[in-house]
Amino acid sequence: MTNDLFPISFTCDYNEGAHPDILRRLLETNLQQEPGYGCDRFTQSAITKIRQAIACPNADVVFMVGGTQTNATVIDGLLPRYGAVIAVSTGHIAVHEAGAIEHTGHKVIPLTHHDGKMHADELRNYLVRFFADDTWQHMANPKMVYLSFPTEYGTIYSRCELEEIHAVCQEYGLLLFVDGARLGYGLSSPEADIDLPTLAHLCDVFYIGGTKVGALCGEAVVFPKGNAPQPLLTIVKQHGALLAKGRLLGIQFDTLFTDNLYFRISRHAIDMAMKLQQLFLDKQIPLFILSPTNQQFPILTDDQRKRLDGKVLYEVWENLTDGRTVTRFATSWATPIEHIRLLAEVL
Repeated sequence: MTNDLFPISFTCDYNEGAHPDILRRLLETNLQQEPGYGCDRFTQSAITKIRQAIACPNADVVFMVGGTQTNATVIDGLLPRYGAVIAVSTGHIAVHEAGAIEHTGHKVIPLTHHDGKMHADELRNYLVRFFADDTWQHMANPKMVYLSFPTEYGTIYSRCELEEIHAVCQEYGLLLFVDGARLGYGLSSPEADIDLPTLAHLCDVFYIGGTKVGALCGEAVVFPKGNAPQPLLTIVKQHGALLAKGRLLGIQFDTLFTDNLYFRISRHAIDMAMKLQQLFLDKQIPLFILSPTNQQFPILTDDQRKRLDGKVLYEVWENLTDGRTVTRFATSWATPIEHIRLLAEVL
C-alpha cells in the first residue's frame, strides 16, 4: 500500500508543534515589548485564569519549560536535603528522567505499581515499616509522594484513590505531588471523576502539562494553597528553569486557558484514543491494559508489526516471552481521524 501520508506516527503526544491559536497569538504579540522573567502581562493573565480554573484565588503559579525540569525543581525546592520522594517503580522520576531527582540529592523510593498506580495501603505499610525501624534517622526520610495523572500506563486515579493516598500523606506529614504532564488527557477521560478544583484540593503541588497538550513547550506548576517554597523565583532560577522571555510560556497558557481550549483539545485526543482502542478490539488485537486515556497498549505479533513497517510508527513497550510485543500508540490534541483510518487499512 502506498500513500503520501505514510509514515504516520503514534509514537508520542508531542509529535506536532503547537495549536494554531497559540502560534497566531505568539505572532500577533511578537513585537510588543514586555518585561521578562514572568512579569509580562500575558503570564499574569494566565496565572489569573488558572487560579479561576482551579478555584484557588491564592494559588502560587509558576511556569517552566518541561517535565523533567519541573519535577527536579519542585522536589528539590520543597524537600530538605535529607528528604526522599516515594513513587511507584514505573513512575517517570524513577525510570525515564536519567536520575535527575537523585542528581539533586534526593532519593527516589520505589513501590510496586498496579497498572501504573500506587495503592494507599501499600504506601501506609511502607511508612509503618520505615518508622518502626529504630535506625530510620540514619536513612533518607520519606517527605513526599509523587503520582502521575495519568500514569505511565494511561490509567487514572479515582477520587476515592486520591483521597486515600492524600489521607496517608496527611497522617505522616508527607507532601503530595501530582505530575500532570498529560493532565488534560486524564481529566478528559470518560472514566475521570475529578476535576481541576478537586485535584487542587487533594494535593500540595501539581502541574498542568502544556508540552504534550497543545503547547510548543511549558508546564504550569501550581501550589494551590499558596504554599510555594520561598523565594520561589530564586529557587526556579537556581535550577536553570527561569526563562528570561517568560512571555513565551505565559502567552501559551493564557491561550490554552481561554475559551476552554485546553480541555477542548484534550477531549479530541481522548475521542481519537477511544476510536484507536475500538479498532484494535475489532481487529481482535489484545490490549495489554484497557487504558481510558490517550495511551493505548496493543499486543502485536511479528506479522502484524511487519505490516506496519515503514507505514506506522509506534513505541515498543515490552517484549513478551511468547514472542509477541506490547506496544504503545499515543494520540494527541492534533491526531487526525485519517490516521486511524490508515492504520485500520494497514492492519
